Order: sequence, then structure tokens, then C-alpha cells
Amino acid sequence: MSAVLKPVFELRPMAEADLPAVMAIENVIYAFPWTSGNFRDSLAAGYQCRTYRRDGELIGYAVLMHASDEAHLLNLSIVANCQRQGHGSQLLLRVCELAREHGARRLFLEVRPSNSAALRLYERDGFRQIGRRRAYYPASAGREDALILGLPL
Repeated sequence: MSAVLKPVFELRPMAEADLPAVMAIENVIYAFPWTSGNFRDSLAAGYQCRTYRRDGELIGYAVLMHASDEAHLLNLSIVANCQRQGHGSQLLLRVCELAREHGARRLFLEVRPSNSAALRLYERDGFRQIGRRRAYYPASAGREDALILGLPL
């Protein structure tokens, strides 16, 4: 009889030392990635910056900002070769738990209308569109709107 070990998933606080690995993922999966300065600023501001690891290997990360009884998901990313395997949904679930632990009653985020995979993930997990920010994101043809999504916690 052979035993199959289940992978261990951990949500850990992001540290400055994680930034090279985070940036390696960010630069591959996004046409307009965050900069290392964006992540450093988020860490310095005290945002909830987390890495998501499978058996110790970085496979994703998230950045969550809290304000009063609301939270704003600024970044949620999964490494390309682990996408569409349920990891994004699991990371989002953990981020929602983290937001609740810090007193948030509602979670907001922005997403590109062209990011159909992310839209499906968020809608499947209960987010609903509550607004639109015109010309919010840089795009190859100028600017792209952002859909504002919200989720009651």
C-alpha cells in the first residue's frame, strides 16, 4: 500500500524577501504588471500582503487594504502553470476570511472587463458588479475601464 501525500497550502505574510519571486510571477502573467515599488509601498502601508504556497513553493499572492468596515482587494494572482486548478478560488476564500477577521463587512475590487477568467472567478464566488471606473487601467490601445465588484462578507 502506498500513501499519497496531500499538498500543504499556506497563506503567509509577504516579506521584502518574497518580492523577487512575486515579481517573477507578476511580470509573466500581466501585460501591465505592478512594480516592485507598488508591492513595497503596500508592505510599508501595512496592507495585508500575503503569499500563497503549496508545499512551501510560492504559487500566488494577494494584497488587501482595510478601511473601517470595508476591505479592498488590490491584487490577487496565481502563477500561470497553476491557474484554472482552483487555486484562485482557494486564495480568494482565504482573503475573504482575512478581511472578516479584520472587521470588514464588504469586500471590493476592480477587474478588467477583458479579464474573463478573473470575472468568472469573482462572479462564481458571489461578487456582483456595482460600478465602473472609466479609463482606469493602462491598455495596449490606450486605457481600459475597470469593473467595480463587491461582495458582502
